[in-house]
Amino acid sequence: MNTEKIYSVIGIGIGPFNLGLAALIEPVEELSSLFFDQSERFDWHPGLMLDNASLQVPFLADLVTMADPSNPYSFLNYIKESGRLYRFYIRENFFIYRKEYNQYCQWVASKLSNCRFSHKVVSIDYADDVYKIVVLNTKTNTSEAFYSHKIVLGTGTSPHVPEFINQEALHNVIHTSKYLYFKPQVSENSTITIIGSGQSAAEVFRDLLPETQNGLQLKWYTRSSHFFPLDNKSKLTLELTSPEYVDHFYSLSHEKRKQLLSKQHGLYKGIDQELINEIFDSLYEMSLEGKPLNVELRSNLKLTSVNEEKDGSYHLDFIHTELEEPFDDRTDYLVMATGYKYKEPAILSSIENRIQRLENGLFNVNRNYTIDKNGTEIFVQNAELHTHGLSTPDLGMGAYRNSCIINQLAGREIYKIERRIAFQEFGVQKMELEHPKSTVLELINE
Repeated sequence: MNTEKIYSVIGIGIGPFNLGLAALIEPVEELSSLFFDQSERFDWHPGLMLDNASLQVPFLADLVTMADPSNPYSFLNYIKESGRLYRFYIRENFFIYRKEYNQYCQWVASKLSNCRFSHKVVSIDYADDVYKIVVLNTKTNTSEAFYSHKIVLGTGTSPHVPEFINQEALHNVIHTSKYLYFKPQVSENSTITIIGSGQSAAEVFRDLLPETQNGLQLKWYTRSSHFFPLDNKSKLTLELTSPEYVDHFYSLSHEKRKQLLSKQHGLYKGIDQELINEIFDSLYEMSLEGKPLNVELRSNLKLTSVNEEKDGSYHLDFIHTELEEPFDDRTDYLVMATGYKYKEPAILSSIENRIQRLENGLFNVNRNYTIDKNGTEIFVQNAELHTHGLSTPDLGMGAYRNSCIINQLAGREIYKIERRIAFQEFGVQKMELEHPKSTVLELINE
């Protein structure tokens, strides 16, 4: 095979996590890298880019700062170059708008030479200790092979819709990820039902609420026992995203991890407290006029089926989870705020023999974020919730994970990894406050 250049690492997918990895790895002279994404450009959840939506983590959780505050691809450097640093300072708000975060990421992507968009990875093969990655340029329709010693999967999560819903047949049933594309179809006197209890559901509900004064019937149903807030403001709770907690969670059995995650939804799902209050205050203000509200909120409802009626509306069947009684309703439009799940890339089938799995078929992710049997070659981003816990999708921990990956690729400490940040203990043995630098790689590979 022609291997004129073998890269140190090739990344597949360019979401925030792999984009951060590309930015942090660029100045490391001993490491060569390329990152591919089939999209035309970086665009983060464009179908839900509402004007007033903000990140749920502070701006310090950008692509690089938590690994290297001096990195030129920091958010502060971006707004300095954009001429907005003093305005940002005067605003006195750590939580930036989601569209501003998207613009920042697009700025970083435009400056990096190791990121290639409109490039779809179509196959991966392995031979002689080298991965062969065949990539299709979707603009020229030409293919090219690239070679690398390591790969990083950053293909991210995909919108999740229950299997009993056929989205191709039910045209007015959408996931919140497509909301803004759908919104122009909303007409007066239509009925819209939102299913879900997380941030996306609340943002769509808030966005549509003013339309109820023009005749829109708006309903919000959730399987949860209540519309619960995201517990991301309690500082001791935030320590559950620490490296120490990742170590603790990773040390547990698979069954215990599963049990824990089922009880921790409020830590990485849920609604911002401010948004819940804003929605309630809006409903209260609307009620002062003495007119019936065109709004209905219900909890404890599990959606079991969706069927289209002759008039184009949809019949919805539910089970009340506490009363264990049926409930049915009709709607013209259905918005599924049912979250995202990791979808394994089909291209991995050709290297299946190199991947280790749990009995349920999920990746058996090593503590150092690898899934290959050697524990040194195939890294994953945001695919390890079941092994590493709730820090997995957290933007604030992306730089930590990328630091771990880069240090392993280089075989030395490029970025200092903070092993001890929490005040609390998660196990029965006390951890030392600082680990000797010489053991950093050993600890990550444990």
